[in-house]
Amino acid sequence: MSWNEVMPLLWPATRETLYMTGVATLFTAALGLLLGVLLVITERGGLLPAPPINAVLGVVVNIGRSLPFLILMVAIIPFTRAVVGTSIGNAAAIVPLTVGAIPFYARLVEIALREVDPGVVAAADAMGATRREIVGKVLLREARPGLVSGLTVTVIALIGYTAMAGTVGGGGLGNLAVVYGYERFETKVMVSTVALLVVIVLIIQAAGDLASRRLTHK
Repeated sequence: MSWNEVMPLLWPATRETLYMTGVATLFTAALGLLLGVLLVITERGGLLPAPPINAVLGVVVNIGRSLPFLILMVAIIPFTRAVVGTSIGNAAAIVPLTVGAIPFYARLVEIALREVDPGVVAAADAMGATRREIVGKVLLREARPGLVSGLTVTVIALIGYTAMAGTVGGGGLGNLAVVYGYERFETKVMVSTVALLVVIVLIIQAAGDLASRRLTHK
């Protein structure tokens, strides 16, 4: 296979990878942020103490983080079919991608929120701020650099997940690498997909680092 034959295959596969990563990131950022906030505010001594709920959420997050992605993807096939009507393709891959990334990002959100100076929270409480205001205008605002850094790590993990999803019909660069690079022994395809994945990760990491640094100085 010549380079002229390889190049037309790369763009559709890259587009599929970016699509799966982008959509999964949107859901992960929203639901992971919510879950992370709940983990912090429902702990003993938190803004809304509820130890039983906190314990349940902690168990759910730990189970989600402990499952290897390929096993998770197979285990929730019935749920994936119920949501999108199929277990193969880009749309189907987004479901396990999101389910696998939410608990991962939730823990990173929890860590970022715990690093907020307790004195800032106490000051807001002393000035009569409501719980919602403390969460939205103090905790989340002060934790923005950590939240962005955590999201950057999560997006990069999602790219790795998409490559694994491609091995079982998820599409994207992972599928291209398996079908052409591995099964057909096309070294050029394998090298190209690896190089593209590396470039994508480097770009995302650089953008995340830049955003985090800018938020740190505000």
